[in-house]
Amino acid sequence: MQTLDWIVLISTLLLIVAYGTYQSRGSKNVQDYLKGGNTSKWWTIGLSVMATQASAITFLSTPGQAFNDGMGFVQFYFGLPIAMVVICMVFIPLYHRLKVYTAYEFLESRFDLKTRTLTAILFLIQRGLAAGITIFAPAIILSAVLGWNLLLLNVIIGVLVIIYTVSGGTKAVNVTQKHQMIVIFTGMIIAFVLIISQLPENITFSKALDIAGASGKMEVLDFSFNLNNRYTVWSGLIGGTFLMLSYFGTDQSQVQRYLSGKSLKEMQIGMMFNGLLKVPMQFFILLVGVMVFVFYQFNKAPVNFNPAATEVVLNSEFAEEYKSIQKQQQEVFDMKKYAIEEFSSSDGKVDPDVIANYNAQSDTLRAHARTLIVKAGESQNVKVESNDKDYVFIHFILNNLPRGLIGLLLAVILSAAMSSTSSELNALASTTTMDLYKRNTGEKSETEMVQASRWFTLGWGILAIGVACVANLAENLIQLVNIIGSIFYGNVLGIFLLAFFFKFVKANAVFTAALITQVLVIGLFLLDEYGQINLPFLWLNFVGCFLVIIIAMIIDFNKISKNNKMILTGLMSILMYFGYIIVNNS
Repeated sequence: MQTLDWIVLISTLLLIVAYGTYQSRGSKNVQDYLKGGNTSKWWTIGLSVMATQASAITFLSTPGQAFNDGMGFVQFYFGLPIAMVVICMVFIPLYHRLKVYTAYEFLESRFDLKTRTLTAILFLIQRGLAAGITIFAPAIILSAVLGWNLLLLNVIIGVLVIIYTVSGGTKAVNVTQKHQMIVIFTGMIIAFVLIISQLPENITFSKALDIAGASGKMEVLDFSFNLNNRYTVWSGLIGGTFLMLSYFGTDQSQVQRYLSGKSLKEMQIGMMFNGLLKVPMQFFILLVGVMVFVFYQFNKAPVNFNPAATEVVLNSEFAEEYKSIQKQQQEVFDMKKYAIEEFSSSDGKVDPDVIANYNAQSDTLRAHARTLIVKAGESQNVKVESNDKDYVFIHFILNNLPRGLIGLLLAVILSAAMSSTSSELNALASTTTMDLYKRNTGEKSETEMVQASRWFTLGWGILAIGVACVANLAENLIQLVNIIGSIFYGNVLGIFLLAFFFKFVKANAVFTAALITQVLVIGLFLLDEYGQINLPFLWLNFVGCFLVIIIAMIIDFNKISKNNKMILTGLMSILMYFGYIIVNNS
């Protein structure tokens, strides 16, 4: 990085922090600190909701996901518009009418204190872990690529977020997220334009899409009901809808964003704005990744995009074998480049299977390289990440963008990390303050409550930094966050649906069912991890939701009417049929 990049990066981040702290000064009561004084307009709500979900992981992992697997990941978001409609019709009017500070307050009035507390604790566990990952994600990548100290990066990102979140609460989060989203959108659009401009002169955007299609990267829709395929239309519409309902309807990090709205209408419009814009935004980010793939069809790419991994293997006994792979990769690249040029100049008359064959050879070589990296790490007793999906986009930024824009794109990544982490810390503090501290210690003054919220924000911030410092990379960071959410979200959503629609189910049944369901969902996840069953994580949302509803109804079986027993039979039939599919796909 050059001096100009440092100036752009540091000034962008410091201006956002300073502006958020200044604009949100003077929060003296709980209403102002936790709900931003209910002054947010719909566009602030919409951008804040998007910024909360669009963490640095989105801008690091999603282009890498598209680079490796194509556009199919966009199906993950197909359930989001459906979820937004349900949330605007059911969740938001209820929360607004009850004037709650957290989503979990409602559960005490419907059930009892222990159900409210359990649900709040489930949220705190999964969101506390996720907050650490949203700090860790950009830190580990920037550390590996730029050679920065990992622990120092974790601390810097965490401290910057803590400063304005502790100072201004919800209003500070909302104010800063608007500007962070402006930086993010600007940076990604500039990156996309520059990628297209750096393709060969005869390769138009249309031809770039043809090349991506010939390489299997433009297969957006998969209608198969095959559990071996993680991302399909059905997993997105069914599993994705349940995940999004739980995330946007019951996760306090999102609920708090729209609870700050000026009116019910502002909240609903803000959420519909998010529903309309989110899928195109994710499609665009994936398309950026696909264009990076096309760029590397004409420009040499490393066998592995993680420079730290390459360094480890080249300093090991496997160095010569790795260099041989690099040489073979260059040979495949030269032949594939020639085939792509022929394909482009012939307007698609050349068989695209030729390109697909070269891509398969390249993928095989990259897989072999990952194996050698793992062996090299084990031989040197060094932990090294061989999977390089999360390094693709940052490698492109650092090696192909003009000076100054590198600083801007790094600011995009760090702004995204700060925006999601600030929402998470704000929500964690609100839930701890309102659902645990206030509810179990009696009435407190406004000043005491605001001070408690600030201390809880600081405490969760320190804990998130701690989680970031001990976290390990998964196969793909964006998947890791969604896996953590899916383990808990289905159960929590089921509890809320029982509260909304199953008035005959009582508190003890729900509490017991929630405990049993959480154990079962964790068990199913572990069985899938160890290959005993085939259950992609998205379906855990669906299964968890159905399980808690069914178990609660069974516990209160003697108290429910004949019609409700028929509903229970129908739900059990659906879940049993789904279990049959799992068994036959395992």
